Amino acid sequence: MPYLIHSVLCALLLASSAFSQTASLGLFDGNSDVGTVLHRGSADYDKAKHTYTVTGSGENIWAPPDAFHFIWKKVSGDFALTADVTILTTDGNPHRKAVLMIRQSLDADSVYADIALHGEGLTSLQFRDEKGAPTHEVQSYIRAPKRLRLVKRGDYIYMALASDKAPLQIAAGSPRIHLEGSYYIGIGACSHDKDAVTKAEFSNVELTDRTSATAAQPVMFSVLETIAVASTDRAAHYVTADHIEAPNWTRDGSAFIFNSGGHIYRMSIDSRKPEVIDTGSATRCNNDHGISPDAKTLVISNQSIEPHDSLIYTLPLSGGTPKRITQNSPSYWHGWSPDGKTLAFVGQRDVGQGNRDFDIYTISVDGGSETRLTTAKGLDDGPEYTPDGAFIYFNSERTGHMQIWRMKPDGADQQQVTFGELNNWFPHISPDGQQMVFISFDKDMVGHPPYKDVALRQMSMSDGKITELARLFGSQGTMNVPSWSPDGRQFAFVSFAFVSYVFVDPDDAPAK
Repeated sequence: MPYLIHSVLCALLLASSAFSQTASLGLFDGNSDVGTVLHRGSADYDKAKHTYTVTGSGENIWAPPDAFHFIWKKVSGDFALTADVTILTTDGNPHRKAVLMIRQSLDADSVYADIALHGEGLTSLQFRDEKGAPTHEVQSYIRAPKRLRLVKRGDYIYMALASDKAPLQIAAGSPRIHLEGSYYIGIGACSHDKDAVTKAEFSNVELTDRTSATAAQPVMFSVLETIAVASTDRAAHYVTADHIEAPNWTRDGSAFIFNSGGHIYRMSIDSRKPEVIDTGSATRCNNDHGISPDAKTLVISNQSIEPHDSLIYTLPLSGGTPKRITQNSPSYWHGWSPDGKTLAFVGQRDVGQGNRDFDIYTISVDGGSETRLTTAKGLDDGPEYTPDGAFIYFNSERTGHMQIWRMKPDGADQQQVTFGELNNWFPHISPDGQQMVFISFDKDMVGHPPYKDVALRQMSMSDGKITELARLFGSQGTMNVPSWSPDGRQFAFVSFAFVSYVFVDPDDAPAK
């Protein structure tokens, strides 16, 4: 056979093979093992049933290198991937996984995000936001869901889940992950055991290009989350289409306190059913509230009295008649001395005379005269005592950028603690006094406006080293009050999302 004819026939056969493979994979273009696996994976597509069966080996999808089988399509822009998922392998490692994934490349240490349905029911939004970095996760409180949706919108990744025939719902916080240009989106399986294989079925699969989608009436979600400082892994405890803010962690570790719509709510960590705390006539509470060291008293900042400037009140933690503490307004509570005798707060005085400065004050928990601690021009905010009572930490814009400062309880010896271009707000000291967490806004941000890209960061009190814990969509109400767990291992915060097209149909969106 002449060489030219032979070459043409070979090319046609290869093209035919490639076309056949593309057709056999339905919505997807290719499949391959990612990383090193001992057992080669496979992917089968049943066109009649619109069902994919993926078989994968691999030690894990977590610490690089990843190892699993992946069926994928290369895309650019914003996409939503949805599927009913069942892990068919009934035995093996409880952390065997079926995943919906986006991935920058097929490299084993690539930037990626996925929804990982584990064999034992745990469902997490896993992600690696830098090539070669460890994987982190946001755990959902929904276990063993039937239908999963992974959404990329700009630099944010969203997870929506549904059990049985229930509508899809946002099920966790949304990490911020940057992908360059085109990326891979698809489904996969991992045995979490290099010597084994796991088989998973994906049915009713939908891959939707949302690049040009517009949201006439986006749904705003609030997600109450916790983060473990040792691992930086996150867990969602409550998701709502209401606006909530400022979670306190109760002293016994059993519940959260937060505000919404002018009221204060208590929610058991296990129940996900908030219950309003009776605050009497104080029905315009803002996001500056907290719990006394003896766990008996709640302090609130409320704007019910004309002209609706914030005043500080105390009442029993279980609810009751509020007692007014500050006579001057506006006053916003932020800190309680360890001995329970003194409140630290932010106040603006002489407003009618054109004063625009906010300063730090203290006052007895029984009320009376207030003591001014700072006199710098501009805004001083967020005062919080250290657990030993030796210092008050606060944030101040006196240098041109908002930075964390500290001073002695009488206002003496004011020292800058953080430096750099980011605007740092609301220092919170761990119960053992060894760590401080705070929220950072971009360098050009003025004030603390709502719904912005923010970072939660941690500083070691011993050496001043700062570590980024999370990137999210937040606001000053994300973490503006003390929110450490009693054991000092975690803290609570609120993230936000505007994501109308997470849903197949607007009717699926939860009502407020």
